[in-house]
Amino acid sequence: MEFLDRLRAITPDVLTGNDAAPYGRDWIGKYLSTPLAVARPATTDEVSRIMALAHETGTPVVPLAGNTGLTGAGLAEGALIVSLERMNAIREVRADARIAIVEAGVILQQLHEHLEGSGLKYPMTFGAKGSARIGGTLGTNAGGSNVLRYGNTRDLVLGIEVVLADGRVLDLMSELHKDNSGYDLRDLMIGSEGTLGIITAAVLKLVPDPRAYATAMVTVPSLDGALKLLNTLQLHTGGMVEAFEYMPANYMARLKAYRPDLTPPLGYDAEHTVFLEVGSTVPRDCATDADGTVPLVAQLEETLGEMFEEGLVTDAALAGSEAQRRLMWEMREAAAEISTNTKPLVINDLCLPVDRVAAFLDEAITRLRALDADVTDCTVAHLGDGNVHYTVYPSRDDTELADAVMETVEDIVQEMGGSFSAEHGIGVSKLASMRRRKDPAALDTMRAIKAALDPKGILNPGKVLP
Repeated sequence: MEFLDRLRAITPDVLTGNDAAPYGRDWIGKYLSTPLAVARPATTDEVSRIMALAHETGTPVVPLAGNTGLTGAGLAEGALIVSLERMNAIREVRADARIAIVEAGVILQQLHEHLEGSGLKYPMTFGAKGSARIGGTLGTNAGGSNVLRYGNTRDLVLGIEVVLADGRVLDLMSELHKDNSGYDLRDLMIGSEGTLGIITAAVLKLVPDPRAYATAMVTVPSLDGALKLLNTLQLHTGGMVEAFEYMPANYMARLKAYRPDLTPPLGYDAEHTVFLEVGSTVPRDCATDADGTVPLVAQLEETLGEMFEEGLVTDAALAGSEAQRRLMWEMREAAAEISTNTKPLVINDLCLPVDRVAAFLDEAITRLRALDADVTDCTVAHLGDGNVHYTVYPSRDDTELADAVMETVEDIVQEMGGSFSAEHGIGVSKLASMRRRKDPAALDTMRAIKAALDPKGILNPGKVLP
């Protein structure tokens, strides 16, 4: 009670008991905990004072943004949750510098909407954009569907503000594109999942908003053919492919079962479907011709036609309106919803060399059926960067079987030179994977950094480091 009284003296917005309960549940209901309390500070100064109090008292602290994670990084049994939801100001947008200065509690879609009509955009996007907050995307180094053109979160950030474990504020709010003055503490904090500090604000890079899009769903005879399509499109467009998303038959079957309102223009039965989008800011690509044709769309149609003649494309449907474009995006962004609504499940977020994805998928289901003859799977992939979201559904709820599934997938990924974690982070769900797969010297180095920045181990304890 003394701790809570002191906490309320810093910020009156403190939740306990039933009011705090919703914060102890992740969005898929897998990770449940009972937090000590939930503090909702409104300023960096309040976060700083909260952390100073927690450091003094040895109280564990779990930072929480939109609570849309899939790895249990927000698990907070007996810990103080620091929710950044009230720190949601878009402080400044500077068009000439192409930057936005935002607080960590800003919802990703809120930023997108704020920039509409400005000619600029923040290109990070994924299915949970309507609830995910900037702080969470920084904490996990989120990827999303536009990584192919714009990169991961680290590539989109110039500066950050971080509150350290003892309450000190680390001001890294640089607006510079070049600053080679020592260790890159910014990139160290991004992706650390709240274990090294609480990110409270950021300077984000903005990019020109394409004036025209060419969007399509395409069926291909093989994944090898899909890569040839991607490389051809990149060559023909000068690298303007924004999204190149793979949705095989097992994904389309779940789309049909759980989102029948989203009808694919090419049907559900193709073995290999690719959703792709090209965006351009070049006037000659974007100006509508006298007959109503957008040159960018005509160029994509011509390229797909050539590849159809070569046998690398079997069918294609181009979006003829913004409504059709948004419908295609919604089919892809329904992935989390349709892949996590069956239990039991084992979620794998992995990355492979782009030319090994097909081999991985073939090998994975073969080995998994040797473990469990009735296992099923669902795949969706950011094919352009090799990031595969591979969800496995064992035939029974058995912890040992789930562990064996995870380890079998890891074995194949390691054999093919990949990573068991691409964009979701580690949290608690991949601690065993870290123990099995991460280089021991790397783990020792990470532990040394953690001990130096958080000697009492109060920041998001039990996460990331086994």
